Amino acid sequence: MIRQIWQSYRRLPLWVQLWVALILVPVNAASLFFISHPAGAWLATMAVGAMLCNGVLMLIERGFSKVMALPHILIWTPMLGLILWLLTQDITPTYHNYLVILLAVDVFSLILDVIDSRKWLSGDRKIA
Repeated sequence: MIRQIWQSYRRLPLWVQLWVALILVPVNAASLFFISHPAGAWLATMAVGAMLCNGVLMLIERGFSKVMALPHILIWTPMLGLILWLLTQDITPTYHNYLVILLAVDVFSLILDVIDSRKWLSGDRKIA
């Protein structure tokens, strides 16, 4: 199963592989370092929670598919509202800078996710 998932990942376009491995996952996982900050536990739960949902979907489907966009949309959309609110609060500069980066990364990701979820809902259910 792990090999099937890995092979599916490697069939994704190179830019997507790099995006996921070098930017999307690390930036969202970094939320764990800010748990003690204002709303940090909520932020980490949402940032990492969407990725954990995708882990379950990968196991079920034995690979990457466009359905993985749905947890991002459902969980990260309200998370963006939380981030925007946090940016108006009195927070440390480090936390502020992290939130700006997380916001930019996840907005870009959600744009891609809306496209993928539309394709999945229209019947594109293939595994990479």
